[in-house]
Amino acid sequence: PFQVVGGKVKKPGKRGRKPAKIDLKAKLERSRQSARECRARKKLRYQYLEELVSSRERAICALREELEMYKQWCMAMDQGKIPSEIKALLTGEEQGKAQQNSMKLAKAGKTEANSSNP
Repeated sequence: PFQVVGGKVKKPGKRGRKPAKIDLKAKLERSRQSARECRARKKLRYQYLEELVSSRERAICALREELEMYKQWCMAMDQGKIPSEIKALLTGEEQGKAQQNSMKLAKAGKTEANSSNP
């Protein structure tokens, strides 16, 4: 019932490799190291997520303040008042358009002057 193969006695019905005797201390140390690395990764992941949450909370606060400012502007305009910020924007746009037009005219004058001189 037993076979002798290469000097080893094999029992019938047992297949595959026999588990090698692994140094138990080395296995435990690898397990501990793996656990340490896992905890470190988890800690970094939580730090990243906490920073992400806090940055999003700051963004939400800033957007809420901006929304409140726009609400105040709308309420003021409903009462017939034009907020100074909107006046500044409107006059700034008008000044910007005037500056753009003057720049275009100046560029056109320069090109005409350059083309007239050979």
